[in-house]
Amino acid sequence: MKVLITGIDGYSGWPLALHLLGRGHDVVGVDNFVTRRRVKEVGSWSGTPILPFPKRQQAVHDLLRKELGFHKGDLADYEFVRGVLATERPDAIVHLAEQRSAPYSMIDVHHAVATQVDNLTGTLHLLYAMREVVPDAHLVKMGTMGEYGTPGVDIPEGFFEVEYRGRRDTLPFPRQAGSWYHWSKVFDSGDVMFATRIWKLRTTDVMQGVIYGTRTPEITHDKLLTRFDFDETWGTALNRFIVQAVLGLPLTVYGQGGQTRGFIALEDSMQSLRLAVEHPAEPGQYRVFNQFDAAYSVNQLAEATVRIAAEYRLHPTIDHPPDPRVEAEQHYYQPIHEHLPALGYRAQRTLDDGIRQIFRDVIRFRRRLEARRHVVLPTVNWRVADSKPAIAARLPSFPGPSAPPPTAASPPSSVDPTV
Repeated sequence: MKVLITGIDGYSGWPLALHLLGRGHDVVGVDNFVTRRRVKEVGSWSGTPILPFPKRQQAVHDLLRKELGFHKGDLADYEFVRGVLATERPDAIVHLAEQRSAPYSMIDVHHAVATQVDNLTGTLHLLYAMREVVPDAHLVKMGTMGEYGTPGVDIPEGFFEVEYRGRRDTLPFPRQAGSWYHWSKVFDSGDVMFATRIWKLRTTDVMQGVIYGTRTPEITHDKLLTRFDFDETWGTALNRFIVQAVLGLPLTVYGQGGQTRGFIALEDSMQSLRLAVEHPAEPGQYRVFNQFDAAYSVNQLAEATVRIAAEYRLHPTIDHPPDPRVEAEQHYYQPIHEHLPALGYRAQRTLDDGIRQIFRDVIRFRRRLEARRHVVLPTVNWRVADSKPAIAARLPSFPGPSAPPPTAASPPSSVDPTV
């Protein structure tokens, strides 16, 4: 099967390419490297060094004996999108090329608009190009569990049965997104569902939980590492906690810490995406998969980090600064995930194992974390219209990206230190 991955240079896109290649699929990617630029924009970089993409391709060839195709370009350019599909004729498209940060979308009006315009435009271009060029291809779009919000009832996989005034129907479950980014994903889901119905496309919407981890079985060499974001704009809470522990900083649990979300290990996320690709939807079928293994509160993540940090002779404390987000700090959370297990999905890694894996990798690259230590502190506030001044005030405390800190664990000179 030939699989096109949009956003192949990203945290999920890169290990998915390696995973699918290892399963015997042909893989070709698309990216415009905007995440590298946007992470640099907020004064950060990847905690793990990652190669420039041509050298990533070469590493795949040298280490895995596989060929990885690639097209550099922007999904905002419809002729580019159409041309890639016409050239490659993929059997499946995994759409990961979207602005993925809620805090980034909340910086100010410009970041909010860029998030929604970029995400919606790219998805619509893919849908129209599929209809025109490869109408039988299967689209697997990465959604997010954050589309649902935190309702006081169980969260189904996309649809639920409802009875109102004596009549029953099956309807999309109501969305209660919590950021401009999450609303862009809600709109994406609606567009994919509508296009599937009117054009008889094959589509699967994967409502992604929070992914954690630095490695999959295919990442066997530092040249194959995926990115690891730890700043407050691009990194997850768990990533920040582990880095704060390594740097001797208190773990910053926003507010009461009862905020609860679904989590899944990186290698298990790759397994679930592969299963979606290998078991395509039928023509005219729009499927929704909730992708997670277990739900944890922020307090539980911090407590697990403290407990496992002790294995590395680290003893962080936990702080509770005010929550910069507008969200329930204590709430009911019970999502359902049945569709992926029905396809054969079985979790391979526990949260504790994943945390240990992250500690082992980031400790090796501690000097990279030291060089950007203050990016883990919150600056983007949901309650203000413009958080850019706070970010700008933070940037002068960092050394320029042209002078990465030397360390024995640093990457070879071929690694781009600015990513």
